[in-house]
Amino acid sequence: MTVTTPQPRIAIPAPAPTARPRAKSTTEDADWLALTEAVREAGQYPTGAEAERVTRIVLSALGGHVTGEERVALAQALPREAGRVIASQIPATHPLTAREFVESVATRIEGSTPATARWDVSSVLSVLADHIGDPLTTRVLDQLPTGYALLFGRAELATTA
Repeated sequence: MTVTTPQPRIAIPAPAPTARPRAKSTTEDADWLALTEAVREAGQYPTGAEAERVTRIVLSALGGHVTGEERVALAQALPREAGRVIASQIPATHPLTAREFVESVATRIEGSTPATARWDVSSVLSVLADHIGDPLTTRVLDQLPTGYALLFGRAELATTA
């Protein structure tokens, strides 16, 4: 007969939470809040919640129209939450004109008209352009039909023949 002697239990302490993940999460949240605050100021929205709602709607609409490398670069250039909104969209089957894009956003915002939707879209996309910089904004605009530049706060110059 074999007798086993009970061994003393050794308590293995749980790993202490490190500050790094929290700091990263806090930084990501702060980046998202800074983006939505910039939209709030640009669009003169009364609350941060309204600016966040409009930002999500416009980014989700844009996410379906930007594809390939530009979509990846755009998602990476934005705060993580904004990048998720862009990247989670199914690519559109056909590109919308700028006017159709604004009208599609109007259908997503309760009580919106094409005029107020244009304000919302321009408020978000002009902040987006400032955030991602000129080179990436140009790449994104090159992918979209003519007419989007004004929505991004840029003049759209026509070439002469």
